[in-house]
Formats: sequence, C-alpha cells, structure tokens
Amino acid sequence: MTTHHAIPADFISSQVKLSLLEDIGQQDLTADLIPADATATARLISRQTAVLCGQDWFNEVFRQLDTSIQINWFCNDADLLAENMTICELSGNARALLQGERTAMNFLQTFSGTATQTKRYADLLADLPVKLLDTRKTLPGLRLGQKYAVRCGGGVNHRFGLYDAILIKENHILAAGSIANAVAKAKQLHPEVTIEVEVESLAELQQALDTAVDIVLLDNFSLEMLREAVTLTSGKVALEASGGVNMQTIRAIAETGVDRISVGQITKDLQAVDLSMRFLD
Repeated sequence: MTTHHAIPADFISSQVKLSLLEDIGQQDLTADLIPADATATARLISRQTAVLCGQDWFNEVFRQLDTSIQINWFCNDADLLAENMTICELSGNARALLQGERTAMNFLQTFSGTATQTKRYADLLADLPVKLLDTRKTLPGLRLGQKYAVRCGGGVNHRFGLYDAILIKENHILAAGSIANAVAKAKQLHPEVTIEVEVESLAELQQALDTAVDIVLLDNFSLEMLREAVTLTSGKVALEASGGVNMQTIRAIAETGVDRISVGQITKDLQAVDLSMRFLD
C-alpha cells in the first residue's frame, strides 16, 4: 500500500475475488437458467438520499466476471444521491450481470452507508474548525474502504491501524507503569511516529503535557472538563475528544474548543444504503 489515500487496485481486486467466491462458489445455479449468450441492460437506482461511495469495488466485480460489460455512471464517489435517482446503467452478458449484482451492491451500499453517516455528523460541525475523525471500529476486512468512505462523507482519517501511529491507552499505561514511562519508550523506539495519549482526568492530562506528546485523547470528559482542558493546554497540543459522542452531543462537544472529535459510530453502526438494480425491458 503506497499511500493511505489511494487504495491499490490489486487490494480491491483481491477483496472482490474473495467476495465473488463467497457468493458464487463453484456455480451460479440460478443464472444457468439464462442462455449463455443472452445480453441485458440494467439500471442501478438509489432508494434514498445518500452519499455515493464504492465505485471502484462495483466496477471491479463486473470486470472480473466479464470484461465486456459496460458501466455508464451518472455520478461520482462523494456525490449526494437523491431518492429514486439513477446512479448508473450497465449492459452486457446477462448471466454476468446477475452473478455480480449482489456482491457489487454489497460493496456500494456498505461504503455509501459509511459515507452517508459521516456526512450527517460532518454537517453538524460544518461551521466549526474541529475535525471529525473515524476510529479502528470498522468492519473486518473492509477498513480501507470504510476509511475512504469517511473521506467521501467529509470526515478525516485517524490512524489506519496499529502500524502507522501510536495511541497509548489505559492498558498500555498500566503495563508500562506510568504515562511518562510509556511515552518515553515510544519516543525511544519510534521517534518519527505521531504519539497520542489517552487520559481520563485533568491530572492525567497534565502528566501527558509534561511528556510533550503530539495529541492527547480526552476520554469521556464532561463538557466542563473539556473546556478546562482547552484552557489548560492553550494550544500547546492537539486535543481529541472521544466517548459519549453521538448526533445529539457532538455539537456541544465541538463548541468546547477541542481540535478533533473521534466517532466510532460512523464506521461501526452504519446502515447500508438502499439500492435497487433492475433489468430494463
């Protein structure tokens, strides 16, 4: 993976290959009812307002089944879909269209669901300088796609995994003996990596500040505690709020002056977008 912002084509290809194997197995028993040389045209429609995401996965499904299938898109990833809007039209071998329909839509509705949920949160913060971040609470195997969907919805990516940033949490601190010990070891082993420390009190915040970390994660702080933390740090370190964040609370949390808010719900509690693919007469 060369960059966090461009998902390699071979990675998408491998995900699609596994998903098609899961669905088709050795043979599509129902598609065999259709003549092998039959062709068809199909239309993909959005049944609700949503943010589109996942075109590359959708395209790859049909590319792997039949390279002659043509897909004509009427919108792009990150575009807002209206109810009953035509997203794209497909034409080609009827069996291949039928075989790929469910897998292609699974990718598209899942990633569009993530992007749509992200936009709902992002819209609540549109006039504020705070960044809306995702977390590692993603669907197994689909993290890169969901992280991409978060960007399509107007959010910002937190670390992608355990390999590209250090987040020292409560159990790390307990195992290391103290915040100071954990941060010192992190700086010794990985001086070039961003270091973030999770704290659960203002006293722990002060300990983190004394270690000169890059970011402090304020876990389940009350609004009053968040405001105190912002005053205490005076911009010396980036502050991230997490815990108890939902559609009803995020605006008030943002107004305390924190720099970042991480929200597990945008990737964890998503609702797939309602899509429909219909063959045309």
